[in-house]
Amino acid sequence: MMEQMKVKWGAASTVAVGKATGWAVLLLLAACGGPAGDSGPGSTPVEAFAAGTPPPLIPAPAQAASGQGHFVVEAGTPVVAAAADPGAQAAAGQFIAMLREGTGVSLRQIESATGPAIVFATDAKLESRPEGYALDVSAQGIRITARDGAGLFYGGVSLWQLLTTADTLPVRVPAVRIADAPRFGWRGFMLDSARHIQSVDEIKRLLDQMARHKLNVFHWHLTDDQGWRLEIKRYPKLTEKGAWRIPAGKAGQGADGKPVRYGGFYTQAEAREIVEYARQRHITVVPEIEMPGHAQSAIAAYPEFGATGQAPPVSPDWGVNTWLYGVEDPTFEFLQNVLTEVMDIFPGQYIHIGGDEADKYQWRNSPRIQARRKALGLADDMQLQSWFIKRIETFLVAHDRRLIGWDEILEGGLPPEATVMSWRGMEGAVEAARQGHDVVLSPSNVTYINRMQSEESDEPPGHDYTTTLEKVYAFEPVPPELDANQAKHVLGTQANLWTEHVRTEPRVEHMAFPRLSALAEIAWSPRATRDWDGFLQRLAPQMRRFQRAGIRAADSAFAARIRARAEGQGAQVTLLNQTGFGELRYTTDGSEPTAQSPRYQQALQVALPTTVKANAFFQGKPLAAPRELRVDARTLRTREAEYLDACRKDSYVLRLEDDEPREGERAVVPVDIGTPCWLWKQAPLDGIAALSAEVLDLPYNFQFGGDSVGVVLPPAGPVDLQVRVGGCDGAPVASARVEATETAVKRVDVALPKMTGAQDLCLRFSGDHRRVLWAIDRVELRPAAEAP
Repeated sequence: MMEQMKVKWGAASTVAVGKATGWAVLLLLAACGGPAGDSGPGSTPVEAFAAGTPPPLIPAPAQAASGQGHFVVEAGTPVVAAAADPGAQAAAGQFIAMLREGTGVSLRQIESATGPAIVFATDAKLESRPEGYALDVSAQGIRITARDGAGLFYGGVSLWQLLTTADTLPVRVPAVRIADAPRFGWRGFMLDSARHIQSVDEIKRLLDQMARHKLNVFHWHLTDDQGWRLEIKRYPKLTEKGAWRIPAGKAGQGADGKPVRYGGFYTQAEAREIVEYARQRHITVVPEIEMPGHAQSAIAAYPEFGATGQAPPVSPDWGVNTWLYGVEDPTFEFLQNVLTEVMDIFPGQYIHIGGDEADKYQWRNSPRIQARRKALGLADDMQLQSWFIKRIETFLVAHDRRLIGWDEILEGGLPPEATVMSWRGMEGAVEAARQGHDVVLSPSNVTYINRMQSEESDEPPGHDYTTTLEKVYAFEPVPPELDANQAKHVLGTQANLWTEHVRTEPRVEHMAFPRLSALAEIAWSPRATRDWDGFLQRLAPQMRRFQRAGIRAADSAFAARIRARAEGQGAQVTLLNQTGFGELRYTTDGSEPTAQSPRYQQALQVALPTTVKANAFFQGKPLAAPRELRVDARTLRTREAEYLDACRKDSYVLRLEDDEPREGERAVVPVDIGTPCWLWKQAPLDGIAALSAEVLDLPYNFQFGGDSVGVVLPPAGPVDLQVRVGGCDGAPVASARVEATETAVKRVDVALPKMTGAQDLCLRFSGDHRRVLWAIDRVELRPAAEAP
């Protein structure tokens, strides 16, 4: 079976789909009929949603009751907010701006009106929790009320969603009363700007989308081994040196062979600008300054504050490094001075100090630190880390702040007022809540959205296993082990986007959306309202909103997937998509599929060659970019690496991009970094004389804590691509030398002995992969007539 052709991800800001058919262009033209504009006189109103059905909001509201009649919002409808009501004034203005982006229509804001209008008003007597609102639609107009500015803003977001299920005004809104408030007070998104930095403008775009999903905590990961991203005026070398690294492999070499620095940082003025931008959208920024581990960039700048006193480079490697801060008073003075400047920039209650993955190798092997531990009466290095964290907490509490850290801060004893962010499953949250500590649920197996959204070949780089949209939506943040009183310590939940393998801003957006839409509903809506199929229906117009905002959201959940296998003189083609949502429609004549194209109902029988194009549609509009596959004899004998199996059951497969070229498109491949090995199950070998593989060499830039220290690699030597039959044990039946070339992707041709039938082929490279990580991009079986 052969899967669809790979979509290559590059360093540029767009992804090519099919034959240069951009998803944003496709969706805007096909679904919107061109750019939205002002509604003219006599325009027929579009229905926002069917009367008597739930309003199509993400996140779903807590309560909604249908009424009688409707109200038409058109270009002349005024938006009213009293001059003496600053919260209403601000929310009304933000609503107008969002609607202008979504429809091209700019409504007029006034301070009073006697006729039909959209009214924003603060109501101190409204029975609602903080951030809650009421939205009333009747024949006389629309009224949004709330006790606070956040509630008014969120009411405006809900109305904006109702008015942008269509693409322009006028829109007829059925009478409805929505009474809504969030389930959790902490509804967060973490962005890692330390591994790869994002522009201020990109962060503002992400904040806009957070606000439109009623998310209210932006957790900003600003320091790590690979870069220090925040200007600290008292310690300028943190950004002069600590903000820059030499990337691993060819990406760190210029055309002249000299090292090329990579990185950047945010000035304090830029950070304040982001904080203020977030505040206006009712988002609190929680900065993360890592300690005692993930500190290599800081120690590179100021080695005197590290455990060894030595100066490492800013790390080009991913994983767990061993560079820890020291435990003497000068180090704490340094950290307290840094945190003083951090607190001056970020006025929120919480300061995140990391606390995770602090490999104790350097502490354990330092006589000075071990002497200090014993003098403090601490039994082991876990207790030493606990002492370290408690000392930092004491400083923060003295400044009316609260410490929050990853669940490793439980080890050795939890500081008395600390909040735990549970990432290694749910256990840390359960333990902390039972001790009376507040917790935020962020388990890596569900809420880490740096993982791939599908296993298809058009996904960008990402971490190990797949985390689908449905998996995120099914997450329940309150651990069942907690009783009612303990569950009160659950502040909420958040999604985390680590960027080791998310180098570009388009990829950030691809990874974040629409999975953040699912997380938003988990965090805001009552558990009883959870409805997967209803969510998908509401997500369809949200995908169009993403495109109108220029957000490059992933269409992985909806994209048509094309599978083909040889059958007789032709091929059998099957279509599917990840969620099973929408109608799959296809063409075989080279034209783009539309809502009028044949609907897929059973496997297709096609002659060779045939180009199959397919897409998913809902209510006549495309849900994704079209996908295509040219089905011919060569295609049927070819496998992308994504559709080969890893050889080990406990494989650690990452989706990695090549380290070259420095500018432009790079190949992206899955590879097991523990034992690089690929298995083509039941390869059709009748008449096959050779195997051709496209391969690439990647830098092996991974650290595994103390286990990586002092490892001596065998001498470098020639590398062969080896082919085994029936499994990966035993001697190779064929091999060929991988020759050095100037091209990023290299071709290796392996002559095969005569074999028949379908057999498993195991492909491996000789040599130690920790020197050069060779990976397969695609493999083709070649008959004797085409053998090289």
